[in-house]
Amino acid sequence: MSQLVINSFEEFEKHIGQSLGSSEYHKITQDQINKFADATLDHQWIHTDPEKAKAEGAFGNTIAHGYLTLSIVPFLWEQIVKVNNLKMLVNYGIESLRFAQPVVVDSEVRLHASLTNITNLRGTVKTEMSIKLEIKDQKKPAFTGKLIFLYHFK
Repeated sequence: MSQLVINSFEEFEKHIGQSLGSSEYHKITQDQINKFADATLDHQWIHTDPEKAKAEGAFGNTIAHGYLTLSIVPFLWEQIVKVNNLKMLVNYGIESLRFAQPVVVDSEVRLHASLTNITNLRGTVKTEMSIKLEIKDQKKPAFTGKLIFLYHFK
C-alpha cells in the first residue's frame, strides 16, 4: 500500500469524497490481547483464557477487546496518510462507532479510510474520516465509524 502524502489544507481538500487508502494488515496476537487486558484491567475470559474460550465461548477462541482494535487506529492511520508541515495533530472525536464483528485471536486487520469532510477553521483544519477496520477473509468489518482530527499546519 502506498502512503498518501499531504502538505497543506489545499492538498487535503482535493481528496474530499475519496478513499485515502488502506493500511497493511496487522495480526492481533494473544500476547497483544493480554497486554491490553493488563493495561486496561479488563481480564474477561473471552479475551484472556484461550482454553475456556475454546470450550465455552461463542467464537471458538479468544477475541480482541473492541477497544484494543480501536486503539491501533493511530498506528494503522500513519500507514495510510502522512501529513507534513504540522505544528500539532489532535484526535478530536469519534462518531457513529459500531462494532460489527469480533476479532478472533490471530486474525489480521487493516484500516480503510475516506475523507468525508474538511473545514478550515482559521488555521486549524478539521477533517472527518469514514473508517472501517476490515478483517482479512471476512465480509463484515470489525467496526465502522467516523474519526475527527484537528490538524494545525505551520
